[in-house]
Amino acid sequence: MKEIKIMNVNITHPYRVIDKNIKKIDVINYYNQICNLLMPFLSNGPISEIRSYDGLENAFFKKHHSNSEELIYVNDKESLLQECQNGAIEFHGYGTSKKNKKFSILVFDFDPDENISLSSIRKGVKNLKSILDKLNIKSFLKTSGGKGYHVVIPFVKIKNYSKFEAFAKKIALLMETSWPDLYTTNIKKEARKGKIFIDYLRNKSSATCVLPYSLRARQNLPISFPISWENLNKFTPNKVTIKNFKKYLTNNPWQNFFHVKQEFNY
Repeated sequence: MKEIKIMNVNITHPYRVIDKNIKKIDVINYYNQICNLLMPFLSNGPISEIRSYDGLENAFFKKHHSNSEELIYVNDKESLLQECQNGAIEFHGYGTSKKNKKFSILVFDFDPDENISLSSIRKGVKNLKSILDKLNIKSFLKTSGGKGYHVVIPFVKIKNYSKFEAFAKKIALLMETSWPDLYTTNIKKEARKGKIFIDYLRNKSSATCVLPYSLRARQNLPISFPISWENLNKFTPNKVTIKNFKKYLTNNPWQNFFHVKQEFNY
């Protein structure tokens, strides 16, 4: 079958292989199923994508519509499926932007050196949570779908982007100085050996981070999946994938995410 139709979207090459036995139609069916969970994040503002037309090895980054400077917006299921038809696998959102409609998000990405143990990575996110708890800041946790975890902090929409970025850097530096043997804020590869890089640079107004429930354009198509702090030890960073995600949808550990009305006063 060369083409199928879902809603009003014509899906061409639905059985094109994305990774091993994972096909384009599998990606589309995944997003079709979890759309209601993903959409509040997608509809907050412009997004960027990682697309692939011919296998993961040929994936590429995309933040504008073809042949234009117009940013990509996804506001409903049909437009989400259309982006998937266009090759989108991975969806990223801007943490803070003038175009964000509802909220701003502060993100800390724990990016470990390859020799760092999983227990050390988990200790890292717990250390960060302890700092945020002392500041009475409500935080949420998700797998990265890669090597680490993401700590995500929602704020009501902010306007001072430079202070937002400076605060993120301040927290990362605090972790680096408190536990210098474990963490670094130095982006250079040689400075990150044996340590966890705390990526606070995702909080620049021009930067994006992978959204909750997004697939990752990596082997087995893992998912950046929301988890509870209590279940941290039960989830490796790439445990949830396009193949097994259904059994983890029984509850939503982020169900209060959009009810948090934290103001940024730092």
